[in-house]
Amino acid sequence: MRNRTVANAFAVLTAFVLTLGLVAIGFGQAAAPAAPAAPAAGGGRAQRGGAAPAAQAAPAAQNGATAPALPAAPADAAAPAAGGGRGGGRGGGRGGAAAAPSAPTPRRPDGKPILGSMPGTATGRWNGGPTTLPPRNLDEVPWQPWARMVYDQRQIDQFEPHTRCKASGAARQFSTPYGTELLEVPDLQRIYIMDEGGPHSYRIIYMDGRPHPKDLVPTNYGHSIGSWDGDTLVVDTVGYNEKFWMDTRGTPHTSQLHFIERFTRTDFNTLQYQATIDDPGAYTKPWTTPVFSMRWGANQDLFEYVCQDNNHGPELMLGSQESVDRSILFVP
Repeated sequence: MRNRTVANAFAVLTAFVLTLGLVAIGFGQAAAPAAPAAPAAGGGRAQRGGAAPAAQAAPAAQNGATAPALPAAPADAAAPAAGGGRGGGRGGGRGGAAAAPSAPTPRRPDGKPILGSMPGTATGRWNGGPTTLPPRNLDEVPWQPWARMVYDQRQIDQFEPHTRCKASGAARQFSTPYGTELLEVPDLQRIYIMDEGGPHSYRIIYMDGRPHPKDLVPTNYGHSIGSWDGDTLVVDTVGYNEKFWMDTRGTPHTSQLHFIERFTRTDFNTLQYQATIDDPGAYTKPWTTPVFSMRWGANQDLFEYVCQDNNHGPELMLGSQESVDRSILFVP
C-alpha cells in the first residue's frame, strides 16, 4: 500500500514538472521577435528613394495601433538621374544643360562699345591674354634669319625682362598676372591700359586724333593712338625700344617695330585681340597673328602690387638650363 502511494505521488510530480516545461516553452515562443522581412531588390540603400522598410511599421503594430502611412512623393518630382547621387549630379551639371548665353556688348550713348567696366558698376579686368603671337606653324612667320635664331634661343633661356619687373609693351602687356584693366576716360579722350601684376604700370592710348610725334624717345610701351573701325578699336603704336619681349615666348623685334592692335568686344564677357607686326628689322614682311580671346572678370579691382617684393622669377625662369650665365651680353 505504501509503495503504491509513493508511485502515485511520483507520477503527479512528474506530470506537474512537464506541465511547467511546456508552459515555459510556450511563453518563450510568444516573446520571440518576428523574422525580418526579406530586403527589396537592390539592398537597403535602394529603398531610400522607394517604399519604406517594413520594420518602420513594427513599433506601432506591437502597440496594437495602425502604422501611419508615409507621405507620397510629389507628382512633379523628377526621378533621380541614372548613375546615383554624386555621379549623376556632377554629370548633369557639367555635361548637361548649356551655359547661359553672355549678355550683349555694353555700349556708350553714342553707340560705341564699352571696352572696360560699365559706369556705375564694380570694376573688372580682362584675363587670359595672348602668350605667344606666332601661329602654331612657325614657318608661316616671315623671319629674318637672326630673328628666328633669337626666338629659338629664348625657348631655352626664358629669363625674360618681365620676370625682372621690366615693363613689357605690345601684346606682352596683356599676359601679366591678375589681368589687365581698360579704363576709358571720354572727357580726356584717352584709354588707359593698366597692368595689375608684373611691373604694375600703364599705357596711354590717345583717342583725340593726334598723330605720332616725329622725334619719339623709344620706350617700353611706345606711343599709341587709337581710332574706331566700326565696333573695333584699332590701336597704332610706334616708338618702341628693344628692352622687352613682345610675348611670353620671346618673339623678337627691333626699334623699327610698328605694332597694330585690334580690340573687339563681341559680347559682355569676351574681348577679341589680334595684332599685325610690321618690323623690317626682324621680318621680311608684315604678318598678322591669330585671333585671341580674353575673358571678363567682374568685381576685380586693382590692388597694391610690388613686383620686386619676394620676386623669385629670376631664379625660376631658367627654361631647360640649370643656371644663368650673368656674363652674357645679349640682354634681353
